[in-house]
Amino acid sequence: MNWIANENRYEKMTYNRCGHSGLLLPAISLGLWHNFGGVDSFENGRAMLRKAFDLGITHFDLANNYGPPPGSAEEMFGEMLKKDFASYRDEMIISSKAGYRMWDGPYGEWGSKKNLIASLNQSLKRMNLDYVDIFYSHRPDPDTPIEETIGALDLIVRQGKALYVGISSYNAEQTEAAVKVAKTLGTPLVIHQPNYSMFNRWIEDGLQDVLVENGMGSIVFCPLEQGLLTNKYLNGIPEGSRASKAGSFLSKEQVTEEAVQKVKKLNEIAKERGQSITQLALSWVLREGRVTSALIGASRASQIEENAAALQNLTFTKKELDRIEAILAGKW
Repeated sequence: MNWIANENRYEKMTYNRCGHSGLLLPAISLGLWHNFGGVDSFENGRAMLRKAFDLGITHFDLANNYGPPPGSAEEMFGEMLKKDFASYRDEMIISSKAGYRMWDGPYGEWGSKKNLIASLNQSLKRMNLDYVDIFYSHRPDPDTPIEETIGALDLIVRQGKALYVGISSYNAEQTEAAVKVAKTLGTPLVIHQPNYSMFNRWIEDGLQDVLVENGMGSIVFCPLEQGLLTNKYLNGIPEGSRASKAGSFLSKEQVTEEAVQKVKKLNEIAKERGQSITQLALSWVLREGRVTSALIGASRASQIEENAAALQNLTFTKKELDRIEAILAGKW
């Protein structure tokens, strides 16, 4: 029996224009960085994808190396597209990236034309797609001329393998250089994907201004700081949590007493707003409309539902924002 999406899926989701482009992104997007790899449950991933789409989340973010093993998230996503979403493809925004190590040898990572073109070809095969909606240079390459990297993105659009292109984790100066090249080629960079959260605010120091000045949108990853900005670590590090696992992107050392105290204080504000700390953190990154979309991860469908509910209250009073700033500065 074919799966049928919720017919009311577009009623509550907010869609934001990405810079000066025609691209509209849901305010909450789903990333497949974790929990969609070959070592994970297909049916759990399938349930999360269905739940997200039923909530109006139409943007699904991948990369060539997502898994583990690398490439398996795209393979799993391709199977889910085939089984459940084939008839909904034109309602979906699907993105991928290249830049981190994917295969052996000198062309298995970074930003050469060879790497970007070869990687996208592999990604399209894994997902059984003719094109992706967005393709990114996943990180700046210190050794490849920016003209080559952005030239490859331009070529990819002209070949019809991506509708839009963007960059990820480029700083303000690197972004300005990339935009300048893209303008000369006639293929605009429409989106930037940086790391941004209450605990990691580097994009406020110049990058956001560059994006606004150049008509680019932004989709921020790790808005919950790898789970630190949730209720998970309020009473220690639970067994099986991300911080409890060796080699995780969130280490035990990051779950400091100071960080936990900040989260507890922020949680008080969240309760006053009728939100969870998770919802507060998502609402905060989306405040003032300077971020197009917040990219969430999830390990179960109920988390996606909770995250999407953050959109019910995106307005902050000056008093609330001042209190949040004081807490983040360690003044309480």
